[in-house]
Amino acid sequence: MKTTNQHVQFIESQAKQAQEMQQKYNVLASITLSQAILESDWGRSTLAAQFHNLYGIKATSSQTGKNFYTKEYTNGKWVTIKDKFRTFKSDRESMVAHSKLFIDGTAWNPEQYHSVLTAANYTEAAHELYKDGYATDPDYPQKLITLIKRYRLDRYDNN
Repeated sequence: MKTTNQHVQFIESQAKQAQEMQQKYNVLASITLSQAILESDWGRSTLAAQFHNLYGIKATSSQTGKNFYTKEYTNGKWVTIKDKFRTFKSDRESMVAHSKLFIDGTAWNPEQYHSVLTAANYTEAAHELYKDGYATDPDYPQKLITLIKRYRLDRYDNN
């Protein structure tokens, strides 16, 4: 994949907020940025561009959201399903919700993403995201790691 000005602009537009999320919630900025890139297609997906959901965060029945088709990997194959995704007023609001998801977990498991917060580095955090059920794609950790390495996103981590 060729680096474009759009890629650089997207990273620069989100980096400071990602660092703030790391300081406040202990989610590595490189993870926050790589997930935003992957989940939103550099902010170009309809969910991101129109509804500021950079992370594919699904909505509960009580949350405001929009229905979209999405692909999930289940039982060894890709299937398309329709699901309700949260809508946000800004990218920042989406990023805060993403970080709080790791802090608060889910309604059925408040501890669900705590291992992401305690990961020693972005490689471990990427693998923990998958193990904790953030994504169904078995290649998800490697996709995040590849983005972090390619765009040197770990330079935004507060070490």
